[in-house]
Amino acid sequence: MSDNSLLDYVKSMDPDTITQLSRPDSSDVMQVMEHNVIGLLGGLPSGQFDVSVTTNRENLGRLLASAMMSGYFLRGAEQRLAFEERFGNTLFGEDFDTESDS
Repeated sequence: MSDNSLLDYVKSMDPDTITQLSRPDSSDVMQVMEHNVIGLLGGLPSGQFDVSVTTNRENLGRLLASAMMSGYFLRGAEQRLAFEERFGNTLFGEDFDTESDS
């Protein structure tokens, strides 16, 4: 076993589970993730330019970590939006009308 417990954990997972975890539930999240990664790598359109990216293992690991953190954040935001749509703003203590207070 290596010193990288996260890598060991991912390697021990069922391939179907990894596939499921790798795909966002909504196309909106997928678009935000694509935009984020393109922003990190540079945004030349591949249809008009012969784009290639070269990096080392450490920087690729940082890119992966950044994408994972972004995905984690977006998943939380997506879940909160779903809760708000289902239960209304009262779930988060925002059940007052701010316009009537002015």
